[in-house]
Amino acid sequence: MALLEILKFPDPRLRTKAKPVEKVDDELRRIVDDMYETMYDARGVGLAGTQVNIHKQIFTMDVSEKGDERICVLNPEIIHKEGIQYEAEGCLSVGGGAFDKVERALKLRMRGMGLDGKTIELEAEGLMAVCIQHEIDHLNGILFIDHLSRLKQDRIRKKIDKSNRT
Repeated sequence: MALLEILKFPDPRLRTKAKPVEKVDDELRRIVDDMYETMYDARGVGLAGTQVNIHKQIFTMDVSEKGDERICVLNPEIIHKEGIQYEAEGCLSVGGGAFDKVERALKLRMRGMGLDGKTIELEAEGLMAVCIQHEIDHLNGILFIDHLSRLKQDRIRKKIDKSNRT
């Protein structure tokens, strides 16, 4: 396994829309292993392929307290949403310690493909629901800061610029 470089905002590659995964093979499994290693090393709970310059519809996630409940989804799609929650989100690709509240669905049902090539469906709420929405946004070239007001986006940009200077 290897650590992958996490792209940092404002890198334009973060805006690339990921392409569907067409086949599961050893190369893809290696990529997923590297994504998990990178996600855990960076102390994240989710990582999308786009964030590591792999523009395939893949994300890894582990929202467990012990960090022992790996979930990998290929070609994810949200098929049902309900409720609203506002949780403070951060992002491994948006540095400077930037966090802000984003409106997300409270509960959702998602469909995708597992590493075994079989269709999977997950029901999620709370942090897992936030993580799924956040990672699917990445696969569509969207960052959590895109959901914020222009004023908050500018504040985060200034915070990132300041942390990059120090």
